[in-house]
Amino acid sequence: ALERLDQPLTVEHLARQARMSSRHLARHFRQLTGTTPLQWLHAQRVRHAQELLETTNATVDTIATATGMGTAATLRRHFHRSVGVPPDTYRRTFRP
Repeated sequence: ALERLDQPLTVEHLARQARMSSRHLARHFRQLTGTTPLQWLHAQRVRHAQELLETTNATVDTIATATGMGTAATLRRHFHRSVGVPPDTYRRTFRP
């Protein structure tokens, strides 16, 4: 899944790849990781966005697409919820 963060991924798709039901995947995933597949996916996308904000001059729109968040608004919402600051503020801590 990490190589495909920019693509739309669903629990149903991941379950098909793992050859199990969506419910079984979600239950098993939560037992192993303590989080849901969707929460994990959002966290990975935010981590990738952090890396891009730290190392590139890409716009938030471009980063939203590259991380699979779709829109800048969606990226901003998940990023702020996870990191505590908006993407632009986060970037300024690395690129004053």
